Amino acid sequence: MTLVGRLHPLLVHFPIALVLVAVAAEAAATVTGRSRFRDAAVLNLRIGAALALAAALAGWWLARPVRWDAASLLEWHRWLGTSAALVALVAAMTSIGLASASPRRVAAYRIALLVAGALVAAGGHLGGLLVWGTDFLHP
Repeated sequence: MTLVGRLHPLLVHFPIALVLVAVAAEAAATVTGRSRFRDAAVLNLRIGAALALAAALAGWWLARPVRWDAASLLEWHRWLGTSAALVALVAAMTSIGLASASPRRVAAYRIALLVAGALVAAGGHLGGLLVWGTDFLHP
């Protein structure tokens, strides 16, 4: 396993946090109507999407020599994580020019961001199960 794959555990946490913070900031922007929350959401999303792509590539590299018994869990994690990175990228792209965008485009951005957040949360959870085991929270 090369260094690129070994970086995956280091790379995943920051984009997870950034995308989830972007979801929270966009929710605050929606509720309050304040543009500073939207600005925070877009900044976090764009950085998170770029880092999510790097984390996904490193994850694919890490999983090349599959050694885990939970191969189906790994596959779900792999595809949820890849999907999360791609949807985050789509959301980041739809955020370009959002200040003057039509309501329909703003809605598309919000939906893509929400889907990216859900995929990040689900993929991250499965990654935790791979590392800590499915019975980690059981006494």
